[in-house]
Amino acid sequence: MHKSKLGGFIIDCRTDDLPRAADFWSGALGMPAASVGGSYRKLHDAHLGLNIEVQQVDHPSRVHLDIETDDIEAEVERLETLGAKRLQRVHSWWVMEAPTGQRFCVVQAMSPKFAQQATEWP
Repeated sequence: MHKSKLGGFIIDCRTDDLPRAADFWSGALGMPAASVGGSYRKLHDAHLGLNIEVQQVDHPSRVHLDIETDDIEAEVERLETLGAKRLQRVHSWWVMEAPTGQRFCVVQAMSPKFAQQATEWP
């Protein structure tokens, strides 16, 4: 058995000015931005505890979601049975594609309340 839940949203921005992009999304969403290094800026979600980040990317701008889990391989396999497909392994996580074309990532659980909030799968 394993658990998984919505981890958060990543705002992918094709930009040369990540701080400016993060400032826009910070203002738009009313969430303070903080640098986490590299090509990421974290937006603080005080209400739901979701991981929301602005990411500098080379592909077209879009928003993708992260599913966090305590067993990445088991969750990827579960999602494949629903019709998703693996696209690329990146570090410790998988980039996947839903049958409807949206990209999303399956990542290691990070939320402080993961154990209490996640769905348990057989």
